[in-house]
Amino acid sequence: MATSAIKDSLKELDTSSLVDKVEAGLVELLQQQKLKVGDSIPKEIELSQALGVSRTVIREALLRLRMMGLIESKKKKGAVITSPDLFGIMNKSMNPHILDQETLKEIFEIRLVLEIGMADLLYLRIKPADIEQLYKIVANEPPAAQYHLFNIEHEIAFHGKLYEITGNNTMKKFQKMLLPVFDYVHNSGLLKKQPLLKTFVSHKDLVDILVKGTPDEFRRGMRNHLENHFARIFDR
Repeated sequence: MATSAIKDSLKELDTSSLVDKVEAGLVELLQQQKLKVGDSIPKEIELSQALGVSRTVIREALLRLRMMGLIESKKKKGAVITSPDLFGIMNKSMNPHILDQETLKEIFEIRLVLEIGMADLLYLRIKPADIEQLYKIVANEPPAAQYHLFNIEHEIAFHGKLYEITGNNTMKKFQKMLLPVFDYVHNSGLLKKQPLLKTFVSHKDLVDILVKGTPDEFRRGMRNHLENHFARIFDR
């Protein structure tokens, strides 16, 4: 490799490293100034002087913050602090084809844990109209649905409605990202296969528990509903 090419490569590495440091420094600086959503951030020249780097480096670091949704440009205000769309950013990388096997398995586990833990929110916020909709959803499932390990359409319809009932929009967005990955892991061969499926609490049974039972009973019912998935994670 020619000497000039080596120098150019080193220069690129040094610049990248500097931008990384400035990016972290900018975030720390904005935190120190206790800026909140909607507040304007200092101008490029002020940031350049405060951090002791060129405006070119500042500009590249700011571009990264914009891409992360931490800042945006406003007319007459310049760059301002924003509330980032965390799941919009995460969704760009939540592709099962580019995630390693360990991460995929852990995402599979997250979905199981979330759904067992939603019981109290459901009982706090569920309405009669929600119960009616849930019964309509399970009425469209085939009679043997409770013996199926996983059906993506049934899962999206039923469990998606449960997430909606919780009233937690952040968790609902997360669920939309989790289910496709869950479906991929289920069909990928990453988990051991169940030679014999156990009969478990069905979607209809879970609705009945919501109507007549308690949060603790629902947690136990959901755990039983997911038993065949847990059996694929643990050695049993």
